[in-house]
Formats: sequence, structure tokens, C-alpha cells
Amino acid sequence: MAREFTRVGVVGLGTMGAGIVEVFARNGVDVVAVEISDAALERGRANLTGSTDRAVARGKLAEADRDALLGRVTFAVGLDALHSVDLVIEAVPERLDIKQRLFAELDRVCKPEAILATNTSSLSVTEIAVATTRPDQVIGMHFFNPAPVMKLVEVVRTVVTSADVVADVEALCVRLGKVDVTITDRAGFIANALLFGYLNQAIGMFEARYATREDIDAAMKLGCGLPMGPLALLDLIGLDTAYEILDTMYRRGGRDRRHAPVPLLRQMVTAGLLGRKSGRGFYTYERAGSGRLVPDELTPTAPASTDGARAVTTVGVVGSGPLAAGLVETFTAAGYQVVPVDSAAELPRLADVDLVVEATADDLDGKKTLFAGLGEVCKPDAVLATTTSALPVIDLAMASGRPADVVGLHFANPATPLVEIVETIRTSAEATATARAVVAALGRTGVVCADRAGFIVNALLFPYLNDAVRMLEADYSTTDDIDNAMKLGCGYPTGPFELLDTVGLDVALAVQRALYRELREPGLAPAPLLEQLVTANRPFRR
Repeated sequence: MAREFTRVGVVGLGTMGAGIVEVFARNGVDVVAVEISDAALERGRANLTGSTDRAVARGKLAEADRDALLGRVTFAVGLDALHSVDLVIEAVPERLDIKQRLFAELDRVCKPEAILATNTSSLSVTEIAVATTRPDQVIGMHFFNPAPVMKLVEVVRTVVTSADVVADVEALCVRLGKVDVTITDRAGFIANALLFGYLNQAIGMFEARYATREDIDAAMKLGCGLPMGPLALLDLIGLDTAYEILDTMYRRGGRDRRHAPVPLLRQMVTAGLLGRKSGRGFYTYERAGSGRLVPDELTPTAPASTDGARAVTTVGVVGSGPLAAGLVETFTAAGYQVVPVDSAAELPRLADVDLVVEATADDLDGKKTLFAGLGEVCKPDAVLATTTSALPVIDLAMASGRPADVVGLHFANPATPLVEIVETIRTSAEATATARAVVAALGRTGVVCADRAGFIVNALLFPYLNDAVRMLEADYSTTDDIDNAMKLGCGYPTGPFELLDTVGLDVALAVQRALYRELREPGLAPAPLLEQLVTANRPFRR
């Protein structure tokens, strides 16, 4: 039978620590909330009261329940106040030396049977545990921010953590209304190991000026249904925190280059550009700690995006499949005169159109032949667009004989408003502006990126999915727990394995192979398990 936790301690009352205090107090558990000084304690008290007052204002918490909640919390300076608690959770800065010193003190102060838990998101729980004389009673309890809202807790057991301690903490999570996933002590655990590789890659994309910060964030929000874009999320997490997590995962996780912090991240941390907490990161905020954006030197000016656009009244659509039919319907609904063409023999019908959008199968030779024909029959100022999701646009542009007029229009998903506008090194500013204007006229959001495998969405999404397959392949966790970790811990609409089964493992493998072929990054090599399942024609879930 699981032990009863009647009184717990929380050390460190920043945003995360105060949130953990709130979680326990909301669920009827008395909490001793500890800080290092009176000033820090008052800030922690303000964090807690501010959070509960907002919950009351939003109708999420009754005033009487808030008062009862606050009544269960005892604030104290110094660790001696924790002498009688059943469990202590620390939420102090993410530095191993700090946590080890803290756990050595907790070992001295707390009663012998007390469980000592760390909220670390990336450090070794084992290395923290060995700073005590009771490593079998040390465990990881990784809550997610904001702790009162996010349902996931990663329960991290070490090789010496007692099975009874694991069972007791799992039962406690259920009492707190949380969903726990129990895993072993590995760099980044589940959620951060998958999340931060993706975030780091997004920084690299911005650093290389592949796309603007706004377009990267919009692409992932609209193309994948994520609650926040990667760069805005990094500002929320804190760039210093992100750097420490990535650096730790790189050193502890086999030196995978996907976790090697991008140089820009270190430069921003050194310059004090830490995100919302400092008032400036990838974006600029009204004030430190604010979530309200203000314009800065990187803010794009909307009118310039369509300057020089060519007039488009007539659109030709080439193709006979569902995408082509959908595009005919979309352009017609937007008021364009549409000329549908099914075959190369009908290309002369497109001689007078202002824009051609091809939506044929992703066959490079076939598309090159098609674009050669379009280059010959279309009028000189017509823009030629391809909907390819995987082929190099530049190959089609050169085949046309008029590369300045060629642009990619990747409709990421018929159900989403996103269109990736892909410009090659030969695309003219007028062609890009025309594409932007047309996409806006369709009522969709256009994001501009360079001509590189995967564009924005697939280049960021599929390596994350591949990382999830590698995690499963290593027998670190189950498909259900990995899916739950990303949905409940990161707010993703679907888990990676649910998404893989939806898009098709063969599609995922093809995209991953294309990314690996172009970038030659070892971390982008398709997971062997993915290749095997495609060969066997098996999904992750039957």
C-alpha cells in the first residue's frame, strides 16, 4: 500500500517552484515552502498569490478554495523548516553543483524515511542522489510549466531508487491529478530530449537566415497545430535555461550534434538576451517578465512583402489528382479565373495565364519536363509555381529556362491555412511578392523560406519524429508514454507515434532520407526501426 504524504516541502519558489506548491496545496496537502532569504521568500509568496488570484479572476478557482489553499502553505527561510516533511521537491537553478550541495543538506535535515525529489529537467538524478547517504530514496519528479495546468510528471528512477519509492511517487501523482510516465535516468528524459533538439534546429534555421523568426514560428503553429512557435517558446523558457539544458544533454547524451547548442544561442545568453525574463530574446517585450511584444529592428513591415507584385487575374492549375482539384476550387472561390490542365498536351491553353501552379506527382524528371514546357508556352511575365513538398525547386526553375519566374507554393496541409513560399537563389523579388499577394488573397498565411530539403515545417517536424523512433528503438519508453509526454508536457496536439501513423511511415522515411541526403548530419539518419517497419508494412499501432 502506498504511503500517505501529509506534509511536503518545496525548495525554490520561482515560477516553477511556486507552481509545484500550488499543485500540492490545491490537492489538500500541507506544504512547507522554503527559500534562501526573506526577499526571495516574498517573491515566491507573490508568485503563488499572483497565480491563485489570476485563477480566481478567470473563474478557475473559488475565492474560498483559494483561501483554503493558501492556508495550507507555510513559508520559511532555511532548510531546517523541512525536518518533519514526508517528501521534499527542489526547484532551484539547473546547476549540478547547486543541487548536489542542496541534497547533501536535505539529507542532513530531513527525517530518515523522507523521500528527496528533484525537479531537474536534464541533469543526472543519479549524480544528485549520490550526494546523499540515502540514494535509494532519491527520485526525479519533473513537473512542466505552468505546473498547476500541465498534466504530465516525468518520474525518473535511478539504478538504485527503491521500487517502493517509485510506487509511492506514482500513486502521489495520481492523487495530484497528474499523468506520470516513469523512466530511467537519461539526459533530457522524454519531453526535453525530443523538444530541445527541435528548438535547437529552429535556432540554427534562424541563425542561417533561412527564414524570419515570424515565419518560422507561424509555420510550426499553423502547419503543426503547436501552441507556440519554437522561437517564442524559447523566449518563454529562457534562453539561459535552454542553453544549460542543451549543453547538458549534449555532454550526457552521447554528444549528438542535434543537442549541441547553436552558436547564436550562446551569444544571446552572453549578451543578456534571455527572453521574456530580460525583456528581449528572439523577440522584444514591453518589459522584463512581460509577454507583450513590441516592434523592434527585426519586425517585418507588411507592405514591403508585396511590393512589386505582378497582377494576377487568371491562374492555371496543372494536375489531375486531389491536390489539383482542391486548388482549382480554392482559386475559384477566391475570385480568380482558373484554367485547369490535366496533361502536357494541354499546356498551350496556359499561354495567357498570369500564374501557373503545378500539382503533379513528385517525380523529378516528370516535373522538369513539365516546367520546360511551361517555360516555352507561358507569357514572359507569368509566375510558375510548384507545389512540391520534397523536390529541389531550383531544379525545376532551371529546367524552365526562366528561373527568375519560378517559386514554390507548398500547401502544407489542406486543413491548415499555411502555404510555404519557397524562393530559390534565382527567384526574383517580383515573383516572391506575387506569391505572397496571391496567398494572402486566398485567405492563407504565407511564410517565405529558402529552397532546402523539408522547407520549414518538414525540416523541423520529421527529425523530431525520427528522434522519437530512436527513443523507442532504444527501449527507453513506450509509444503511449512518449505520446503522452509530448501531448501533456509540451501541449502538442498529437504524440509523435500517433502523427507518424497518420502521415504514413513511408512518407516519414522518404522525408527523413531527403533531409539526410542534403544535410549529411549523422543525427538526421533515418532510425533503423523506421526503415524496418516500412519494409514490413507495419504501423506503430495496429
